[in-house]
Amino acid sequence: MGKEVREMFRKPGSCGGVVWPCAACKLLRRRCAQDCIFAPYFPADEPQKFANVHRVFGASNVNKLLQEVPVGQRIDAVSSLVYEANARVRDPVYGCVAAISSLQRQINILHAQLALAQAEMVRIRLRHASYVAHSSTVATIAVTPRTGGTSSSSATTTPSDVALADIATAKPLFSYDMLLEHAHGGQPMWSY
Repeated sequence: MGKEVREMFRKPGSCGGVVWPCAACKLLRRRCAQDCIFAPYFPADEPQKFANVHRVFGASNVNKLLQEVPVGQRIDAVSSLVYEANARVRDPVYGCVAAISSLQRQINILHAQLALAQAEMVRIRLRHASYVAHSSTVATIAVTPRTGGTSSSSATTTPSDVALADIATAKPLFSYDMLLEHAHGGQPMWSY
């Protein structure tokens, strides 16, 4: 019998009555009733889906769980059971906890990379602000004429001139130099 013939005998929304049992009833070798609780969630064309859930949780436990869960939430419950069962089959010791731990490590690494990028942005902004202040200070000192007496002293310095000169020669607050390490594929490395 071809797939078209099977679909003709199949009633919509059921597991196919006596002729075509759902994956759960087929695996359990029982008759699939019209109101089979497994039929909407474990179709006959996906036998491995129920096989893993049955192997990990057991058919009677899944049956009890589905009966306790409201009908609107059963699809999510089955999806969760299938995910956990497949994870447990792949990794019998840790199951889905291994996937969760791996994702948590990735999140921590990304947070660290984000913090480094933000620190680099602050450093660049400070260096730019220092450069702008230095440029304007040098221009101010060069343009401002110094007034002084006619004595042997050619110029009188004021406290503001000293402060501006200090700013002009000051080093930036952070002195991180970005180095390119060819061994790391051009990834930025920071030296302190």
